[in-house]
Amino acid sequence: MAWTSGVIPPLAVVHRLTGWWRHRNAEPWPPSVKAVLFDRDGTIVEDVPYNGDPAHVRPMTDARHSVDRLRIKGIRVAVITNQSGVARGLISTDDVRAVNERIDQAIGPFDAWEVCHHGPDDGCECRKPRPGLVRAAARRLGVDPTRCVVIGDIGADVLAARAAGATGILVPTPVTRTEEIESAPWVAQTLSAAVDVALARGRTRA
Repeated sequence: MAWTSGVIPPLAVVHRLTGWWRHRNAEPWPPSVKAVLFDRDGTIVEDVPYNGDPAHVRPMTDARHSVDRLRIKGIRVAVITNQSGVARGLISTDDVRAVNERIDQAIGPFDAWEVCHHGPDDGCECRKPRPGLVRAAARRLGVDPTRCVVIGDIGADVLAARAAGATGILVPTPVTRTEEIESAPWVAQTLSAAVDVALARGRTRA
């Protein structure tokens, strides 16, 4: 008994040092945030259905300040948005581009824009809740999807994040369904509060 009591402490130290050496370059867990990807309509600007007119762009009250807080911390920012109005023939890709440029002027500039022009029945991989937009934005920003936070107002935003390995934060609006709120991993009452969560995770960097 005395022999084992004398041997165990040195062995424990050796075991600890061995583990440290093997994992010395390991990333912190959960992974720190490198980019925040925003939904567009209902999240950073008021939701105007199938909007193709830049004059109708109305940023959310705290949108500019919230996005600027991320920029100051060196976190990349992008927008990922479904725009099925193109597939439905209600707006053109030029209309979408013009609206996005107006948003860039009001809130941006964003580091990347990823837009799905398909309809719900087109079977594309980019339309949220599928992960294509999240992965494309992460690729363009040069970060791993696991280092991304997706902020949106409906369940499709959260599901797209989850499917891509990113973190989803839901900011409910009147169109958000109760079941979407109940199933979301993170729920923030405001855009600013959602950014608080992203920044808190960002502080886990080694």
